[in-house]
Amino acid sequence: MAKAAGGALAGAVSQAGGLGLIGGGYGDRDWIADEFARAGNRAVGCGLITWALAEQPDVLAEVLSHRPKGVMLSFGDPAPFAPQIAEAAVPLIVQVQSLRDAKRAADVGAQVIVAQGSEAGGHGQSRGTMSLVPEVADHLAQSHPDVILVAAGGIADGRGLAAALMLGAEGVLIGSRLWASDEALVAPDMLAAALGADGDDTIRSTVMDVARRLNWPDRYTCRVLRNGFTDRWHEDLAGLIAVAEAEAAKWAEAWDAGDPQGANTFVGEAVGMIDTVRPAGELIAEISAEAEALLGHGWRR
Repeated sequence: MAKAAGGALAGAVSQAGGLGLIGGGYGDRDWIADEFARAGNRAVGCGLITWALAEQPDVLAEVLSHRPKGVMLSFGDPAPFAPQIAEAAVPLIVQVQSLRDAKRAADVGAQVIVAQGSEAGGHGQSRGTMSLVPEVADHLAQSHPDVILVAAGGIADGRGLAAALMLGAEGVLIGSRLWASDEALVAPDMLAAALGADGDDTIRSTVMDVARRLNWPDRYTCRVLRNGFTDRWHEDLAGLIAVAEAEAAKWAEAWDAGDPQGANTFVGEAVGMIDTVRPAGELIAEISAEAEALLGHGWRR
């Protein structure tokens, strides 16, 4: 959700009763400041990519200066940043992709842990939501009962929310469904590509990171829609590296143009459950109502 979840989307989510997060991603200071301003006086948080934050740690102080309602760190060790966040009296949210990482996050002071399954769009690892969430839930119940557990990955409707609660989570983090909302900062052609796709049309790959010249740790891959770029290079990573400079320029040009064939549409397997672009508040109300009905009355087809 980096740069797709701006202040308007984060503010709309918070106004609807959730906690909206600005997708601060790699730490673009000016963009983050602008999006906090666009959130207005609505209470929002901010998410950052942990390994990128380690390359410019002063970004954290700037984020904290906006008095966020939470800072979410993903993809790296949160320990170096946990004391600064605690000192600011801001809740630390840590997104993890394994039980080992969940244990680490709890030990260093995370107040909320997001257990992300591989169904999620964007970066992640290999564990599935269905097994990762209860495993983390069992660990937290025994060792850190005050830590809140949130499920992520493939959750786009009330069925997913209800299932996550039954697995032991206390809430969910929704990406792809809110990515396809009126408030999200997404190119129209990429939205159109997603609306015409299903979960089978996604792929986990690293080619887009090579094209963007981003030094993602080897343990993480990224889920995007398949397109001409992934078809050409997914099985030939060495070939892509050999022509990376030229391909990077073409990929960047396609991204700026919002071209879903030349660049990549970052969305998860839940894309198959998305067929409209609607206001975020409507989506949250609908998801919540559906989950409440299912949990109260059982499955209804």
